[in-house]
Amino acid sequence: MTSSSPIVIVGAGVLGLCTAYELHRRGRAVLVVDPGGVNASLVAAGMIAPAMESAIDDVSVDRARLFRAGRDLWPAFATAAGIALAHRSAEWRGGDVDAMEARLRALGFDARRDGAGVTTDDDYQVEPTQALTALRQALGEAVVAGKVTTIARTDGGWRLEVADRWLDADAVVLATGAGEAIAGLPESARRLIADIEPIRGQIGVAAGHLVDHVVRGPGAYVAPMASGAAIGATMEPGRRDTAPDAEASERLTQAAWAALGRSPEPLSIEWRVGIRGATAGGLPFAGAAPGEDSLFLALAPRRNGWLLGPLVGSVVADAIEGRTASPHARALDPGRF
Repeated sequence: MTSSSPIVIVGAGVLGLCTAYELHRRGRAVLVVDPGGVNASLVAAGMIAPAMESAIDDVSVDRARLFRAGRDLWPAFATAAGIALAHRSAEWRGGDVDAMEARLRALGFDARRDGAGVTTDDDYQVEPTQALTALRQALGEAVVAGKVTTIARTDGGWRLEVADRWLDADAVVLATGAGEAIAGLPESARRLIADIEPIRGQIGVAAGHLVDHVVRGPGAYVAPMASGAAIGATMEPGRRDTAPDAEASERLTQAAWAALGRSPEPLSIEWRVGIRGATAGGLPFAGAAPGEDSLFLALAPRRNGWLLGPLVGSVVADAIEGRTASPHARALDPGRF
């Protein structure tokens, strides 16, 4: 790659901005193209939750180790980027608490019984709005608004059509969420993007203060937020519609009150919907597109975009710079399928 053009990151969600910031702090020239619209990274509670995510999905020890590695990158990354990282406990209530405790311990996470629930101190949280704002501020004028409609290979890299102009890029990172493939992409990348499954996620943002730490239970979680509390979240594969669903709202609300062990109270709740992307194995694509040396992917983290943001950014930046891959890069390699 030449050094005359920037590395262009297409997409300004958590994976795109984390990748851009990682490259920026390594001294690389970057440009982020933000298409605007609903950003699924904002329709989230910002949970960096290797312990609870691993135990809830009953993942393998290797998957739990990767999630833990993602979390371990967060303290230094957050400090550098100006992101407020909260070290809050997370508690599971209801259902089979004994089984939840056993899974946490078997996967190497902290777990202690607190009354009728089990609590871990291995999970963190960020405020999505604050975190994305901090990343954008750290990148400054490197974030521009626009939608990439066409991409074309050149002798020295790529050209991208944005509105009525063309951008030259040394390398391109696709961080386009669950969006469709951009016209002109190589077939190898188009196939991978076509196989990403959209997952509709609905959460509610309640105006009232309900918890001071994350509380999870069968069917819902309640997480503290600057504006009150987040109640979530659905996982609805194959759906791209973004209008809040009243039945889902009621189901989440009832499950949230059950997890809290409280009788329902009147709440002012704003319901939001975001569309996430997921690969067949549930882990994101991070690294070079198969057969390409200057086209990279940072896509499809399922519901773990915040947890894996800095790890994906590091893996992609290493691939761009030709560094030795981290131990977890193979699990995220876009060519693994």
